[in-house]
Amino acid sequence: MRQLPVLVVHGGAWAIPDDMVETHILGVQKALAKGWHVLESGGAALDAVESAIVCMEDDETFDAGRGSFLTRDGRVQLDALMMDGATLRAGGVGCVERIRNPILAARLVLEKSPHVYFVGEGAERFAQEKGMQLCRNEELVIEREIKRLKEAQEKEAAGQPDLTFAGPLSSHDTVGCVALDANGNIAAGTSTGGTLNKDPGRVGDSSLIGCGCYADNLSAASSCTGWGEPIMKLVLAKWAADKVRTGGAPDAVVQEAMQYLQKRLNGHGGMILLDQRGRFGISHNTPRMAWAYRNTEREKAGINC
Repeated sequence: MRQLPVLVVHGGAWAIPDDMVETHILGVQKALAKGWHVLESGGAALDAVESAIVCMEDDETFDAGRGSFLTRDGRVQLDALMMDGATLRAGGVGCVERIRNPILAARLVLEKSPHVYFVGEGAERFAQEKGMQLCRNEELVIEREIKRLKEAQEKEAAGQPDLTFAGPLSSHDTVGCVALDANGNIAAGTSTGGTLNKDPGRVGDSSLIGCGCYADNLSAASSCTGWGEPIMKLVLAKWAADKVRTGGAPDAVVQEAMQYLQKRLNGHGGMILLDQRGRFGISHNTPRMAWAYRNTEREKAGINC
């Protein structure tokens, strides 16, 4: 039996300023179009997820790929994960500095390694051995982020409260995608540059299986964005998928997940969730979240839901 495809993407959950709303909506719409082209052509959910996330990694609007937040020492370090709901195969990379599209490296891990996760130089070496061309870290750094890091460190030196990680108004432009293809398989992916002024070597939830990303045909596909440490502690993506497996509807489960994140750890963020029946949910407990979805009947994008 053929399944009607569904695609959902997100581009971060935070207090997106009015003057950045248009670029965020355009960014997720472009990513949606890329992923949907794969699905409507009969392509696999994994391919649709990859296509959509590459589009957002290449868009400097988001905290993924080129234009990501800088570490305390002024470098870009990227994390990403992909997961196949049909087989539970997963591939992740963390703290990579010379890979322009970390979601492509994550796909290589998923398909060409018996392992699930590579970090740092080992991840870069693996990707290069599998044919990926590496870049210089300087190619991923843009002037906007140099200025943003300088301002953050000046505030820190002046003793002002640091809301880089915990503040719901701070920027979390992590990107993600969940997809259901015509064969009834689901997949998920998440990609990020982490948080502004983070300590080098810090890994957030995005690339950790079950935390910021998860997919299982028997439950659901999920991608998270927001303050990574609380999301990790709750293993939130897997938590939400398990709720669907035991009978929860995705649109209700995402609401419950955001309430749980807030109530248990005062965490903030957003989530997209999709099951094998094509039901999906989008939710956030931040002022805004960039998102878009499409199925055979409807297409929509926005920053509130």
